Amino acid sequence: MLWLEAFHATIQAVQMNPTTFRILKWQLLLLPLLLLSLETLAQDSDTRRRRAPKRSMDAHYKLGPDSMIQAGVPQGAFVGPTIIRSEVFPGTQHTYWVYVPAQYDPQHPSALMVFNDGQALKAEPGDVQAHRVIDNLIYRREIPVMLAVFINPGRRPDQPEPTPRSWGDRNTNRPEEYNALNDKYPRVIVDELLPALREDYNITNDPNLRGIGGSSSGGIAAFTVAWHRPDQFRKVFSFVGSFVNLGNRGGHTYPDIVRRSERKPIRVFLQDGRNDNRLEGSGDDPNERDWFYQNVRMVDALTEKGYDVNYTWGIGNHGQKQGGAIFPSIMRWLWRDAQTVSTDRANELERAFRQPSER
Repeated sequence: MLWLEAFHATIQAVQMNPTTFRILKWQLLLLPLLLLSLETLAQDSDTRRRRAPKRSMDAHYKLGPDSMIQAGVPQGAFVGPTIIRSEVFPGTQHTYWVYVPAQYDPQHPSALMVFNDGQALKAEPGDVQAHRVIDNLIYRREIPVMLAVFINPGRRPDQPEPTPRSWGDRNTNRPEEYNALNDKYPRVIVDELLPALREDYNITNDPNLRGIGGSSSGGIAAFTVAWHRPDQFRKVFSFVGSFVNLGNRGGHTYPDIVRRSERKPIRVFLQDGRNDNRLEGSGDDPNERDWFYQNVRMVDALTEKGYDVNYTWGIGNHGQKQGGAIFPSIMRWLWRDAQTVSTDRANELERAFRQPSER
């Protein structure tokens, strides 16, 4: 034992000086307890280090060319920020931006993609840069022309707007809106955001041409929107989705809810990393706060029920690095059948890049 070795060494050091020994005797009596405590703390620290995710894992994921500005590709433009007051969550408001691609034509209904935690998914430089992906894929006819809406979680007027460094978990309405399984946040999107968008844009009424996605709590919130309102949204993506029991709101029960419910006409892509948050539960379920475990459970439940589901498990932490790196492929998969395709060899329009509309 470390403390015992130290104790004997101290005795030997003071044996030749009785006066010194008398002065130190009480310190010596306490020394074993002190050293034992330090040894226990060291062991606990080692245990925590073993359990903690390796923060370097996300470094393996980089954005590719589809997430960058490309020469010759028409760029869209952001409109906003715009603020809408919320009746679902009285006293709060939501800020959003609309990304209008160069090919948007108000004479034709457009597909729609909504991004929760909008400030983070549109940040540039950032982990996703979703608007750049939309530009590049629309231009090559890999996804349909779509409006992209980047919406932030609700906040009171006196609270700060979320930023890429602070997403608002401690100073906005984000936890209540995103982590709850009820229909409140779906009502924000369907009953408050969509009417505001229709005032300025021609958006399709086809739910198969509407998608929503997000990261972490924004990921489970995206699923909740489609789960409650498949009549409005049928495409979902989630990066490191918080399908866990945050704030005792029961996110870890979604797999059970999926299994016992009638299958809904939604398409889902889930991404997570093996080094995501792997916390122990505080209740009867020891895995209720294990992000990776619960994402795997979600895929298993969706697969068993026959959903159109796709997924990928990486090595990353709790963040958007891997999700951002594969986001172009996710968009291709989600929207793979959203366009009418011509196989006519003489159809030069089908074989050409999609050019800006004449507005």
